[in-house]
Amino acid sequence: MKKNNFKHIFAVCAYEESPFLEESIKSLVDQTKKTDIIVSTSTPNRYISSICEKYSIPIFVTNSKPGIATDWNFAMNFADADFVTLCHQDDFFYPKYAENIDSSVNSETIIAFTDYRELKNDKFIYSSLNLSIKRFMLSPFLIPFFNNFVFLRRFILSFGSPICCPSVCYNKNKLSDLSFDTSFKCNLDWDYWERASKIKGNFVYIPKILMTHRIHESSETTKLIGDNIRGKEDLIMFERFWNKPIANFLYSLYKKSQNSNSIELEKEKK
Repeated sequence: MKKNNFKHIFAVCAYEESPFLEESIKSLVDQTKKTDIIVSTSTPNRYISSICEKYSIPIFVTNSKPGIATDWNFAMNFADADFVTLCHQDDFFYPKYAENIDSSVNSETIIAFTDYRELKNDKFIYSSLNLSIKRFMLSPFLIPFFNNFVFLRRFILSFGSPICCPSVCYNKNKLSDLSFDTSFKCNLDWDYWERASKIKGNFVYIPKILMTHRIHESSETTKLIGDNIRGKEDLIMFERFWNKPIANFLYSLYKKSQNSNSIELEKEKK
């Protein structure tokens, strides 16, 4: 496995008192390729501080009003490295995530991302209709020759956002002029990929399950789906690529995938 000389860092965005924060940080500490870790927060408290003290991790505190985009931008700014993985406090990584990132990126990489599994109601989900569709959408990226084509990246994104946001590693050198749009509450990642897709370089897809995305009733994604904020933002994104009739049609299909973020698991087929 080839190695690069790029510096990679994990930036954990901590908010209030997540019961999963330590598990997330522990998964970063246990990486086979040792990587720097920082924690950023807009809600400093003793709970976050005690975990950081336990693992000797520096904390950066912003006085800005809490918000996903604001928090992510703050974490990105303070992550002093070539490549940054923004870690969601409820998720955790396999030990070889950083090692695989290191061997896959180069100076022309815009973002690198991996396959993933879900954790819902204490059950690991490796395969589902939603995950299968996303893997199919990302399959063109398995051919390195296609990774440089702006048209292909945008064509894939025009049908939805198959990229697992918590798995993404960002090349700060390529993305220095981009930030997360604070007007988005849910689709700030899809919006970011759309704008990043126009940059000269490549999207790198690592087709290995290297992290776990936790879905639970207090997660922001679940709340935003319940408030129909995600639905409104989905339509906004589709209209960037398509005229209104086609955008509305694609939205009607796409919204069904929101069911995968429901806490109620589908009954298993007998």
